Amino acid sequence: MMYLNRMSALMAGAALVALAGSAHAQQAAPAAAGDDASADIIVTAQNRQQSVQDVPIAIAVISAEQLAAAGVTSVASIEKISPSLQITSDTTATRVTVRGVGTLSNGESQDQSIAVNIDGEYINRPTVLNAAIFDIERVEVLRGPQGTLYGRNSTGGAVNFIARKPGDEFAVNASATYGNYNQVILDGGVTVPLGDIGGIRVSGIFSDHKGYNKHNGPYLSLPYFKAVPGRRSGDDHTWGGRASIRLKPVDGLVVDAAYEHIEQEIVPATQASVNLNLPANGPGANCQLNGFIEVGPNTPGVQCIPQNTHFLPGINRHTYDAALTGTGIFNLQSDAVRGRIAYDFGAATLTYTGGYRSTHNDGSLGLPPAYFFRNWGSSVKTQSHEIRLNGDMNGIQWQTGAFYFKEKQNTNTGLYNPFVGPPVGNVGSYINYFRRPTTSESWSVFGQVEVPITDEFTAVGGARYTKDKRHAVYNNYGFQFNSGLVEIPGPAANPLNLRYSGDRVNYLAGLNYKPNRDMLIYAKVSSGYKAGGFDAVGVFKPETNTAYEGGVKLNFGPGSRNQFNVTGFYYDYKDLQNDVLLDSALGAQTFNSGKATIWGVEAEAVVNLSRNDRFAGTFNYLSAKYDEFTASYAVLNPAVPNQTTLLAIDNPSLAGNRLPQTPKFVIGLEYQHIFRLGSAGNLTANASTRFKSDYYMTFFNFRDSRQEAYTQSDFSLEWRPESDKFGVQAFVRNLENVRPLTYAGYTAAGPDDIFNFQFGTPRTYGVRLSVDF
Repeated sequence: MMYLNRMSALMAGAALVALAGSAHAQQAAPAAAGDDASADIIVTAQNRQQSVQDVPIAIAVISAEQLAAAGVTSVASIEKISPSLQITSDTTATRVTVRGVGTLSNGESQDQSIAVNIDGEYINRPTVLNAAIFDIERVEVLRGPQGTLYGRNSTGGAVNFIARKPGDEFAVNASATYGNYNQVILDGGVTVPLGDIGGIRVSGIFSDHKGYNKHNGPYLSLPYFKAVPGRRSGDDHTWGGRASIRLKPVDGLVVDAAYEHIEQEIVPATQASVNLNLPANGPGANCQLNGFIEVGPNTPGVQCIPQNTHFLPGINRHTYDAALTGTGIFNLQSDAVRGRIAYDFGAATLTYTGGYRSTHNDGSLGLPPAYFFRNWGSSVKTQSHEIRLNGDMNGIQWQTGAFYFKEKQNTNTGLYNPFVGPPVGNVGSYINYFRRPTTSESWSVFGQVEVPITDEFTAVGGARYTKDKRHAVYNNYGFQFNSGLVEIPGPAANPLNLRYSGDRVNYLAGLNYKPNRDMLIYAKVSSGYKAGGFDAVGVFKPETNTAYEGGVKLNFGPGSRNQFNVTGFYYDYKDLQNDVLLDSALGAQTFNSGKATIWGVEAEAVVNLSRNDRFAGTFNYLSAKYDEFTASYAVLNPAVPNQTTLLAIDNPSLAGNRLPQTPKFVIGLEYQHIFRLGSAGNLTANASTRFKSDYYMTFFNFRDSRQEAYTQSDFSLEWRPESDKFGVQAFVRNLENVRPLTYAGYTAAGPDDIFNFQFGTPRTYGVRLSVDF
């Protein structure tokens, strides 16, 4: 009730409504069948308004209607309707991968590989990406390096969220959804005009559902482990609100400003596990059992890794044992202020975009077999500022600008085991404990120009120079014997003062051919990079990506109402940053893994078969393999009981392994039919399915980290009256009830060897009511 009362106040009396079933995101979000599908979809991917079919970028545009229909309330849930994205959740961290390029690290000094922005505000931390997404006008997913206009950490692409802005007329939109797992989603907003100079908008969201995972006992009965038999995990309790204003006080001047507050309380999805130290699951004396293999032949003794183990098929992905320490809880509060000021001088437009965000999170998490991760309170404070001047001089489109970003992090976390220590009193010990205040800064200058060579040909060129700085004080307390589950005060005995500094130039060169208004052919070479950093052992280099890409965008058929787009690309990807946990007292270590070659083909089509029928399809093929990768293993030594962190002297080569989260094939199909009922309104049926071939969750390509090929299908049926002011929809998502892997990995922590697993959302269904006037 606390959440509901807050939400009621935020929505300011807006009517409640329901969301529809899932729709399939295409290269350009198509209009509904029977509408004017030739109408341009306007995007700002190149910092100016353009038709999506005129942008020489492989870009998917997801409309507000599609987001609502799929029940999207977070970054992670966008994957359901954008086949180009691979988004997974590792307990409290959201990870985004595009064309095989992504980051699987939580490290304080490692960034994401995909630039995520909300109205120009840059978001970098995987925990902050958990924050709610609501009242969104559209999402733009840009595939391929965007280093010239989006800067560092856009090695694989960019995801832009554009929030709905106030208009100059009174408007109300709202929805209410109820589904299985007691899912409730309330989402809506109200726009109030301010005469001739602009308007204000208040919007909000409330999202709540029971956990998707059931767990068996036994659990410890200690009071600080919130564990009870039969407890669920994966619960969500989220609410948020936004107040925004748009002003046009004089001709040529537009001012946008917004304040946003989000709170989230979740029970993180508990991981299923297999204890590899149990004799029945172990490697035997010489790595001959259960699919283990021996590595490190030049190292004395026997070192085993679970390369070909086959425990995953035996796990029930809906009901499984949690850790003895129970589940846990994660709390997040995030406040953001964003603004944009643009003034059109006629020959050029000067734009400032900036944002500040402060995020605090705390909580606890039970980890198999009997660990307890305690976050005593961590924070992330960011600010980003961009000033840009762009214009048109005799048909030459140009822009130049500067960007500044600063991030301050504070972490205060420990991994605790209640069984390590004297048996009397059950005090327990910390396996590790970290405090790592880290500050990162980046500034850059950039420019891009498009020059018409003839009426059909245009040349594009751009460059960006970026300077990165990072410093931190790593307080690694290491193993704390008999500490109890308490916060450890003060600095560590030997804190590490760490620094990183680097710079980089990115570039873009391309040629566009537009023989008529319905066709664009483009070819380009571009580069992107992710900044370097440090871990508790040393400094790691930036990773870089040089991309070669060509494509065709085509409108065809009566009135150019249909679309077909195809893209081919080749990546020369070097110095990939990959994390390995070798010493639990130090945390994950980051290795630059040589290089990888990524190439693929993507095709998308939208065909309006009739006034009432529309077909859409996508086909993605991706080849992503390491060419060079000298790695390190955490190994299991069967001769030394419970010894897990020996490092083989002859480091293995993982060349030939597939990159994580890279299915070779992703295929999507959607069909929509409108039953026109005359004065009774319209009934719209929508069916879609998505196929993904197999992929691995880690770069080691362990057999138990492989997700087999699967399909997920959605269906919805919506009735709307002639007035089109409200709707009622029934939906079912993931008809097959498939729960794909979202995390899998071999973990060596303290005296334990564990293979952990986490799974996606099961089948959900419900009804949605909506109103829009």
